[in-house]
Amino acid sequence: MNTAPAAAGRRIGLFGGSFDPVHRGHVALAHEAMDRLALDGVRWVPVGQPWQKARALSAPEHRVAMLEAAIDGEARFAVDRIELDRPGPSYTLDTVRELQRREPDMRWVLLIGADQYAGLHTWNGWRELLARVELAVAARPGVAPVADAELARHPHALALVPLAVDVSATEIRRRAASGLDITELVPPQVARYIDQHALYRAAPGS
Repeated sequence: MNTAPAAAGRRIGLFGGSFDPVHRGHVALAHEAMDRLALDGVRWVPVGQPWQKARALSAPEHRVAMLEAAIDGEARFAVDRIELDRPGPSYTLDTVRELQRREPDMRWVLLIGADQYAGLHTWNGWRELLARVELAVAARPGVAPVADAELARHPHALALVPLAVDVSATEIRRRAASGLDITELVPPQVARYIDQHALYRAAPGS
């Protein structure tokens, strides 16, 4: 598992998600955020119990293994099991509070998608969350992210990160279930892991 040494004043991107599976779009976004926002590293946080997702996720050990395979060789990236190891729903605010207690010298930059930004006003404790982190939103080139009116009225700094590679995890799972090639959509080591463990395969007769 990748680790990144702590240092005072470091700016670290906080990149959460189901990562089911992690794909080329995720990796490209993390690199783009590193460059655009002058980050010292990116902390990848696979969700434990997503409170806004009805679909059952793959087992945590599979999602962590795929993440570690995807970021292998990039010393500035690290996987953090903080949400997997914490019981109850995975609220980003709880994660940020715990990280700030654990690593008080870090400055956290929360990386989210445009769809998450649009629904940020529904997140648990979103006002406190915005006070604790810098916010960076991944957006398609030429398409400005839109906030709900309640969020727009709340002062917050916002950085944009171009979404250079647009990949859908839903499409990857669909293709894998149908036995179709996914090597252009995920890092090669992730494709091998999915194949070796028969992830996302359709059940016989389904």
